[in-house]
Amino acid sequence: MSDAANKSAKHEQAIIVNVAIAVIYHKEQYLLGFRHAAQHQGNRYEFVGGKIDTNESAEQAVIREVAEETGIAIQDNTMVKLGRLHHDYGDKQVSLAVYKIELTAAQYKQHKPCQHGLEGQALAWVDKGDLLAGKYHLPAANKTILTWLSLPTNIAITYPLAHFSAHPDPAAAWLQYHQETLAADTWIYIRIKDTGAKNLAAQLMDIRPDILAIVPEQDERQSLTTEDSTKMPDVNASEQIVANHLTHAALMQWFDGNFDSNKDAFASDQLLSHDRPLIVSCHDIASIRAANKLANLRLQQVLPPVIAAFLSPILATQTHPNTEPLGWESWSVLAQLADMPIIGLGGLSPAMIDQVLAHGGVSVAGIREFL
Repeated sequence: MSDAANKSAKHEQAIIVNVAIAVIYHKEQYLLGFRHAAQHQGNRYEFVGGKIDTNESAEQAVIREVAEETGIAIQDNTMVKLGRLHHDYGDKQVSLAVYKIELTAAQYKQHKPCQHGLEGQALAWVDKGDLLAGKYHLPAANKTILTWLSLPTNIAITYPLAHFSAHPDPAAAWLQYHQETLAADTWIYIRIKDTGAKNLAAQLMDIRPDILAIVPEQDERQSLTTEDSTKMPDVNASEQIVANHLTHAALMQWFDGNFDSNKDAFASDQLLSHDRPLIVSCHDIASIRAANKLANLRLQQVLPPVIAAFLSPILATQTHPNTEPLGWESWSVLAQLADMPIIGLGGLSPAMIDQVLAHGGVSVAGIREFL
C-alpha cells in the first residue's frame, strides 16, 4: 500500500470525538477554562464543554458538562446554537457542537469569584475584546468560534441603487443617504445591485471609516467600470471589509457543479481559494446543506471560514411580496441544521432580536428598519 493510501486509511480509522461546547458570557465577559499540560491540546485556554455521551443530545451534553465542570445551572437560560465544527488533529478528529449561553446578572455575580472549576481546572473571566484579539491561546478547533463571536446582533443592508432612480443623480443620492443614516460602528451589507456603480461601495467606506462592510463576492472579480476608476478608492483593498457575500444562486451553482449523488468530490475553484471569510444566503434545506459542505471544505483547507448564513425570508417583505415566507417554526428547523451562525432576514426589525435568538439565530438584518 502506498504512503498516500496508508495516510488515507489511517484518516478513515481515526477516532471521531463528538463534543458539546458552551460559550458562556455575561455582557462583555466570557468564561474560559485552562487545559492541564497532560491533556490533549494542553496548556491552552478553552471554552467549557466535553464529550457527548451515547444517546445524549448536544443540548443535554452542554447542560450536563457545564454543571459538572462549573456548577452553573443553565437549563433555564437561552441556549443559541452557533454552529458545528469538524477538525482533524491528526491523531484525533473532533466534531464540536457549539452553543452560546448568556448568564443572568445573578448567575454571573455568584460564579465570577470562582477561580477553579469543580474538576480542579483553572477558570478565568476574560474581556471579549481581548478574547477576539487572540490574547488567549485556544486549541485550533476553537479559533473559528472567535470569528463567529465577532458577529453583531444587527446588520444593516443598503438600498439598491434603483431605489433612488427618481433622483437626478441616483449615485450621489445613494451615497448621501447611506453616509448620513448609517449608525456609528455598524456592520453594513453594501448591496447596490448595479455593476456599473461598484465604486460607490469604496466611496462609502472611504467617507465612513467607522463601518465594517460585507460586499458581494463577485465584486472581488470585477474591475471598476467608470472611466475615472483609477482615481477611485479600491474596494478590494479596504480593511473595512469583514466578509464577502455569496448569493443563494451562486452557492447552489457551485454545489451543483461540483457534487453529485455518486461521489463526494469537488473541483478547485474560486470559492475554495477565497482569502476572506464568507457569508452565504440560504432559503431552504438544499442551500443549508450546500452551505455546510462549503464551510467544512474551507475549514479542511485552512481557509477563512463561512462565518454566517442569511436565512430568509422569515416574514413577508415589501422587497419580495410574492415570496412565501418560511415562518418562525420552519425557519427555526432550518437554523438548527446549519453548521454556522444564522442571521434572521425578511420582515424583521432590530427589536425582534430576542425572537430570533429564541428560534436559533444570532443576529437580525434588514433594510428599512435598520437604517
